[in-house]
Amino acid sequence: MITKIIVLSIYILILLLIGVIASRRVKSMSDFYVGGKNIGFWAVAFSARATGESGWLLIGLTGMGALAGLSGYWVVVGELLGVFISWFFMAKRFKQKSDLYGSITIPDYLQSHFKSNTNTLRIISASVLAVFVVIYVSSQIDATGIAFESLLGVNYFLGALIGFFIVLLYIFIGGFVAAVWSDLFQGLLMFFGLILLPIIVWFSMDHSVSIVDSLHTIDPALTNIWGGGNDIWMNVFTILGFSMIGLGFLGAPQVYVRFMSIKNVAELDKGKWVAVVFTLLTDAAAVTIGILARVLFTSPGENPEDVFGVGATDVLHMMTDNFLPTVLIAIYVAIVLSAIMSTIDSLLIIASSAITRDFYQKIFRPDLKDHQLTNISRFVTLLMAFIALSIAMSIAVISPDRQVFWVIIFGWSGIASTFCPVIILTLFWKGYSEKGAIATMITGFLSVVVFKFVFMEIPGIGEYLEKLDVLTPSFILAMISGWVFSRIYPKE
Repeated sequence: MITKIIVLSIYILILLLIGVIASRRVKSMSDFYVGGKNIGFWAVAFSARATGESGWLLIGLTGMGALAGLSGYWVVVGELLGVFISWFFMAKRFKQKSDLYGSITIPDYLQSHFKSNTNTLRIISASVLAVFVVIYVSSQIDATGIAFESLLGVNYFLGALIGFFIVLLYIFIGGFVAAVWSDLFQGLLMFFGLILLPIIVWFSMDHSVSIVDSLHTIDPALTNIWGGGNDIWMNVFTILGFSMIGLGFLGAPQVYVRFMSIKNVAELDKGKWVAVVFTLLTDAAAVTIGILARVLFTSPGENPEDVFGVGATDVLHMMTDNFLPTVLIAIYVAIVLSAIMSTIDSLLIIASSAITRDFYQKIFRPDLKDHQLTNISRFVTLLMAFIALSIAMSIAVISPDRQVFWVIIFGWSGIASTFCPVIILTLFWKGYSEKGAIATMITGFLSVVVFKFVFMEIPGIGEYLEKLDVLTPSFILAMISGWVFSRIYPKE
């Protein structure tokens, strides 16, 4: 335990040092929210990927590998495709347009793109951002408490508070620059940690029987890439649910604000290869860790959740404890926290920008200059963070048996369904109108809620929709809604 605390203390000190150094670069609101649009490709690429993955990568995806087997690699395919399309076909267009508009937030970009004379679009986009981001941040704080409890034996509430104040401190000091630089550091930890663990475990195993054969002995369904169930349609919906997770990378605000922050388009061309390689190697490694854990720790007929916990969230913990020395286990504790914190910091800045710039400045106080809002931005970040903390604590008390990583995916789906379709249509369709954009966002937002709490409860179809999850149908409906309303109410 002493070793773990020492390593974790060093990790925390590095984050705080990053915050102090970054604070010297924060002289305006543009610096606080997009780093003055002067960030290099390594930092942007690692930050975008670390932010996009969150704790889902290390705890959620490893658990999915243990539960699903080889079909879990469909998540890798989906995420890789989403990152590829985003960086190769969308990032450059978005960077050029956002620079042309002088945008530093997503609502800024949308308002300028449609040359809107009203604040309707800004209010809707900023409101949705504030609501879903706070929910998403609260689930990440919840994950922090769970990580401290399972990996360090620290009380859940104390662990959540420790992680929360660490993130809050370096963001409060250094803003977006601190978030991006810390994400680069944390992304490197995640990258090497995920890749090295399955290699170490592999060389520690008995290879008299192949991994696939061992997996087949435990459960033949685990070796079927198509799902392995008897219900063909259930398999189809499961695979679609896995592979369509990548839709969330096609315009997610917490990722696309990083495209705003990069120095120039040439840096994007360099960064796209970093992002794709990071995604391929880390996602594949995470699923592989889960599969190896299933072979090592479970027997035929045994319920994997009895061994790995609900949602198999203990996979990484069990693998590191059984195959690594104490010092490396401590580093993996820092890696798990890195995955979670790299998302919390970005989301808090997104939520703060929605309130400070898009509500307070642009709607109520247009007379205020950007440099006058830097301190206000810091205090709004503080306020939003404490709201998220209170939600996380409340959920932990009310629902102790919650599956936290499905809550994270719900928050991710809400943000993605609201913003990804509208970003895609603004980049590729000249006929897209402001009313079409409003319809897109409202439809995406409401569809996530309706599919989750209404359609999934309908007998006969609810179980299929649960496997598909809410992102894909909500995304499709939002796209259709945007097209229909743009035809009915064309651009002036």
